[in-house]
Amino acid sequence: MDELKPAPMSFDLPPQLRLAADRLLEGVSRKDLAGRASAISARYRAGGGSAAVVASQADAMAYVLTRLPATYAADARVFADIAERVRDFAPRSLLDAGAGPGGAGWAALETWPGVARAVLLDSNRAFLDLAEALAAEAAPTLKEAERLRADLAAAGDWPTADLVMASYALAEIAPSAQAGVVARLWDSTQGVLVLIEPGTPAGYQRILAARTQLIEAGAQLIAPCPHHAPCPLNAPDWCHFSQRLARSRDHRIAKGAETPFEDEKFIYLAAARPGLAVEPPAPRVLAPPRAGKPGIELKLCTPSGAAEQRFVAKRDKAAYAVARRLDWGDLLPTS
Repeated sequence: MDELKPAPMSFDLPPQLRLAADRLLEGVSRKDLAGRASAISARYRAGGGSAAVVASQADAMAYVLTRLPATYAADARVFADIAERVRDFAPRSLLDAGAGPGGAGWAALETWPGVARAVLLDSNRAFLDLAEALAAEAAPTLKEAERLRADLAAAGDWPTADLVMASYALAEIAPSAQAGVVARLWDSTQGVLVLIEPGTPAGYQRILAARTQLIEAGAQLIAPCPHHAPCPLNAPDWCHFSQRLARSRDHRIAKGAETPFEDEKFIYLAAARPGLAVEPPAPRVLAPPRAGKPGIELKLCTPSGAAEQRFVAKRDKAAYAVARRLDWGDLLPTS
């Protein structure tokens, strides 16, 4: 009998954050939130940044209900991957640039509970106020976090931190200013920099540009790339990943959705300062494995810098048992 594939890891909101969000939503019209959520989605798709898209506390609440679970899930998935790749990394400080309602900070604390100091930067006062409200009964690191109103595209000195992250933030920066933002983020990084973007062709292009810039600055890539060579994918293909998450009843109502889950598509880049011990590179699965009667076909990005299709025959029982357990975004075991 074939070895059963394990259930995907869950990255749902932690109970404290879910409870805090539910408390803030008490007495709030779900119909009103659904209307605001629809308008927010339309404005984001039209290219609006959060300052224009989330213009009030009510808008920020709608964002929390409809987008926070998905962005949190992507953040948590990325941080779990980084923790596996840099096992000795134990950050004591974090800087969340473009923090929004603060979900990335919650995900970081779930992965690295030793973080003792947190700074949140955002240009949107409604988001910063909501981040503070959500953290009112959180761990001291989040409750006492410094929340600074700042335009990421504007020049200025930012605090340094062991872990610096910008989750779904570069999309809101004008293309001409993105390189400057990445440079300032890297200057603030003492250990690891993490960039997370929507898993669209445009998000992939933003990550590609940041990847080239960081390599030229001497960064060591942690994930998802297993090499420092040019990306081997060509249009219309692009690198991205997917994280499934459960939808609450309120989440489904706000989105006008029937299915009890959604799949958040994202792309990311993690880069380290020289000196951190990163696990040896391994091929990464770039698409859902395709299983058939003869075996499983894997699309891989390899440490040599190539993208390749690899077929694992069912008759090769040992290799097939490993391949059966792999999912989109996983690393192929090398031993």
